[in-house]
Amino acid sequence: MRTIKFMGLVLVFLSLFNCEKEDLQDTENLTQENQTTETIQKRAGLKPIGEGVMMQAFYWDVPAGGNWWNTINSKVADWSNAGIDAIWLPPVSKAQNGPFSMGYDPFDYFDFGEYDQMGSIETRFGSRTELTRMINSAHQNGLSVIADIVINHNSGGASEANPYTGGNTWTDFNPLSGNFYRSATDFHPNNIHSNDTGVFGGFPDLCHHQTYVQDWLWKNSNCVAKYYRDVIGFDGWRFDYVKGFEPWVVKDWKNEVGGFSVGEYWDSNVSTLDWWTGAAEVSAFDFACYYKMRDAFMGNNLSVLNDNMLWKQNASKAVTFVTNHDTDEITNNKILAYAYILTHEGYPTVFYRDYEEWLNKERLNNLIWIHNNLASGSTTILHADTDEYVAKRNGYNGPGLVVYINNSNSWQERWVETNWSNTVIKDYTGHSGWEPTTQSGKWVKIQAPPKSYSVWSVK
Repeated sequence: MRTIKFMGLVLVFLSLFNCEKEDLQDTENLTQENQTTETIQKRAGLKPIGEGVMMQAFYWDVPAGGNWWNTINSKVADWSNAGIDAIWLPPVSKAQNGPFSMGYDPFDYFDFGEYDQMGSIETRFGSRTELTRMINSAHQNGLSVIADIVINHNSGGASEANPYTGGNTWTDFNPLSGNFYRSATDFHPNNIHSNDTGVFGGFPDLCHHQTYVQDWLWKNSNCVAKYYRDVIGFDGWRFDYVKGFEPWVVKDWKNEVGGFSVGEYWDSNVSTLDWWTGAAEVSAFDFACYYKMRDAFMGNNLSVLNDNMLWKQNASKAVTFVTNHDTDEITNNKILAYAYILTHEGYPTVFYRDYEEWLNKERLNNLIWIHNNLASGSTTILHADTDEYVAKRNGYNGPGLVVYINNSNSWQERWVETNWSNTVIKDYTGHSGWEPTTQSGKWVKIQAPPKSYSVWSVK
C-alpha cells in the first residue's frame, strides 16, 4: 500500500515536472515566436530595397573594441533623412580572429557576440544585443538591413584526420552555439567531389552539394538564412566571393528565404556579370562600371564612359559603387564619379568613409536627393569626349534630368537636346545660377563648372 502511494506521488511529481518543462519550452518557443513577429512587424512599411541609395556601413579595419554597432546606431536616423534606403553590414558572426576579425573568416554563424570563443565574447563590432538594437533602430527609421554572407569558406576549425586527403585538415568545427557542427565531409575534397569553382586563401572550402550543408545554410527552419531573417531581422543579402561556388547556391537561398540579394562577382567583363545575374537570378555589383569610371576619372578621359557596363545591359540587376572595403582606386575628383552613379541607372552604393569622412556630405546629400527625386527613366548619352560628359534620364512618372560632368580646368558650356519644350529649367546642384528656357525643339544651352558637374531639370 505504501509502495502504491509512493509510486503515485512519484507519478504526480513527474507529471508536474514534465508540465513545468513543457511550459518552459512553450514559453521559450513563444518568446522566439513573439520576437520574430515583433521584428517582422517593425519591418512593415519598409520600401523595397533598391528604390533609394545603399550605404555600405563599414570599411576595412573599422575601430576594434566592440563599439561599431553603436556607432552605426547613432547614424541611421540621419542616413534615412538623407535618402538612404538600406544599410549593408559587415559579416556579423564570430570569426577565427575573434575581437580583431572583420568577419570574413567565419567560425560560428550563430554567435553574434554572446559566446566566449575565438578569444572574445563580443565580435569586433559589438554584442548581439547591440546588433539587434541597431537593426531595430534602422527599421524604425525606414532602413532595410543587408547581411554580408560568407559561405564559400570557413576558418577556425580544429585539426582532424581527413579520410579524403589521407592527412589532417582544419575541418573540425564545434561552435559553442551548438549549431552547424562541421567535419571533413562538409568541405572539399569529400565523398561527392574534390572541389567546386574556387577556393579562397587556403581556408576550408564548404561543399554546397552536401545536403547537410544546404540544410544548415538555407533550408531547415533553424538554418542560418531563416535565423538571420526571422530572429536577427535582416532584410537582404550580400554574398561574398560568389566566384567560389555555383550560382545555383545563391538562387536556391534567395528562392527559399526571399529578400534583396546581390553578389560580389569580381569581374569587369559585362557579359560574365550579365550571365551570373541571370543564372543566380539576383543582382551583382557592377565592376564593369567601376573599372570604366576608374579609367575615365583617373585617366582623364571621360569618353571611356561610352563603353558597356552592367547597368547599360541590365539596369535592374546592377548595383553601382565608387569605393568599397576592398578597393578604392578612384581618388581624382571622386565626387564626379558619385555624380555619375547617382544620376544614372542601377542601384547606387555610397561608401561610409566617403560619406562620413572624406567627401563633402552636403554635396553627397544633394546627389542622393537628385537620385531619389529626378533620376528616373532610361538613359541617353548626349556627348562624351576627353573632358566632358553629358547624359539625360528620359523620365518615368517624372521629368527626368540632364547631367553635365566637366573634368576640365575651366567652365564649359554646351547645347543639348532635353526632354522639355518651352520650359524653364535649373541646375539642382546650385553650381550654376542659370535658369534658361528650352526652345520649342527642346534644345538649350547649359554649363558646368571646372572639375565639377551640374544637374538640370524642370524648375
